[in-house]
Amino acid sequence: MAEKIAFVESFLKCPVCLETFKDPVSLICNHSFCSSCLKTCWEQAENKNCPTCKRRSSKSYPINFALKELADLFAGRQKAGSSGAEKEEKVDVMCSKHEAKPEYFCEDEDRAVCPVCEFSLHHGHKVVPVEEAVAGLKEQLKSDLESLQDKREKHKQVEETYNEVIQHSKKQLLSTERQIRAEFKKLQQFLKEEEESRLAALREEEEQKGKTISRELKKIQEQISSLSQSICAVEEELQKHSVSFLSSYKPTQTRARVQCSVSDPQLVSGALIDVAKHLGNLSFKVWEKMRDRVHFSPAILDPNTANPCLYLSDDLTSVRREDTTKQLPDNPERCTYYADILGSEAFSSGRHSWEVEVGNHPYWLLGLAKESVDRKDKIFATPESGIWCLFHRSGKYTNGDGKNVPVKKNLQRIRVELDYDRGEVSFYDSEDMNHIYTHRDTFTENIYPFFSIGDAGAAKTTDVKICYSDENVL
Repeated sequence: MAEKIAFVESFLKCPVCLETFKDPVSLICNHSFCSSCLKTCWEQAENKNCPTCKRRSSKSYPINFALKELADLFAGRQKAGSSGAEKEEKVDVMCSKHEAKPEYFCEDEDRAVCPVCEFSLHHGHKVVPVEEAVAGLKEQLKSDLESLQDKREKHKQVEETYNEVIQHSKKQLLSTERQIRAEFKKLQQFLKEEEESRLAALREEEEQKGKTISRELKKIQEQISSLSQSICAVEEELQKHSVSFLSSYKPTQTRARVQCSVSDPQLVSGALIDVAKHLGNLSFKVWEKMRDRVHFSPAILDPNTANPCLYLSDDLTSVRREDTTKQLPDNPERCTYYADILGSEAFSSGRHSWEVEVGNHPYWLLGLAKESVDRKDKIFATPESGIWCLFHRSGKYTNGDGKNVPVKKNLQRIRVELDYDRGEVSFYDSEDMNHIYTHRDTFTENIYPFFSIGDAGAAKTTDVKICYSDENVL
C-alpha cells in the first residue's frame, strides 16, 4: 500500500518545486508543472521550453482541472474559502451558491470562477489564478493611467499656448491701436470718422477672436476636467481589493480608453489679430481723401509669421534681425526655426511685383513661398521645399538650386516679379532693370512674399525694406 501511495505521490509531484501540484498545467509534451513554477522557469530562461524535455512550447496552457482536483484530493486541500486563513480574509465577491471565494479568473469570459461549481464549465478556457489576473489587468490599467496623464499634459500645453496667445493678442491690440492713432494723427480732422471706424473694426476682431479662443479654451478646460476625473477614477480602482477590482474595473477602463482615443487638441489658425489687415496700406485705402499725402506698399509683412528674433517697423514694410529674442506665442503661422517672415497677402493668380532695398546687408533671401511651407523645422530654401528665392551671402548670389548667379555689381535694390499663371518668379536689379534670374515652376496653392534675414554684423544696412510704389501689379 505504501508503495502505491508513493507512486501516486511521485505522479502528482511538480518536477520543479518537488511539491504536490498546485494549479497544474500540462504542456504539449505531456509534462506537467505548477503554473507558478512554469511561469518562473520561463521568465528566468527567457524562452518557453519545457523544463524537463526542453521541447518548445509556443503558447500558454490552461489549468489541467482533472490533475488539479486529483492533486488537491491527495494533498488533503480544501476548496477555496474553507481554510481558517481564508475565512478570516475579507472578500467582497462570493459565489451566489457557495460560501467560496473565487480563486480563478477566466480570460475567455472575463470573469471570476467559483472553484466549487464552475470548474466543469471552463474546460478548454484560459483560466489563471485571481492574483495573476489582477496583476495583469492592473498593469493594463496603469498603462491607461499613463495615457490619460499624457493626454492631460498635452491639453495643458495647448492651454498654456492659448493663454500666451491671449496675452500677446492684448499686446497686439494696444500696439496696433497706438500705430493706428499715430497714422491718423498725420491726417486732418476730417479723417477722424475713418480713424474711429478702423479702431472699431480692430476691437471687433479682437472681441470675435477672443470669443473664438474662449470657446476653444473652454473645450480644452472641459477635457482637462474630464481627464482629471477619469484619472482619479482609475487611481481609485487601482487601490481596490483584487476581487472587488475585478467586479468594477471594466467601466472605468472603457471610459479611460475612450478618452485616450480622442484626438489631441490643436491650436486654431488665425487666433491672433490680423494686424496687417488694419495697418497694411492704411493710407492708400483712404487715398481719395488724402491723395497727395499717401504712399502705397505693394507688399506688407505679417508679424504673426515673424520669427521671434525679427523686429518690424511700425508700418510693417521693413524688418531687421537682432540677437534679442522676443517672447511670442508659437501660433501655427509663425516661423520658428529660421529667421523668416512672410508677407500678409496671398497670391493665387495674376502678376505682382515689389521692390526691396537691401543696401549692403550681407545675408538675406528674397522671393516667394507657398502657404504650406514648413515653418517649424529645418528645411532648405529650394523649390522642392516650396520656396523660390534669390540668396545673397558675403557678396555671392545663388538661386534656389544652389547655383551661382552672375551679377555686374553688388545689388542694392531688387525687384521681385511674380507671374502666377505662367509659373515664373523673376528678379531684377531695380536700378537698371537688368534681369538677374527667373525660377520656373507650376504653382498649385497660395504663395506669399518671403524674406529671410541673417546677421547684419558691421554692415551699415541693418534693415531690409519693402519700397513704396505707385502700383501693385504689372
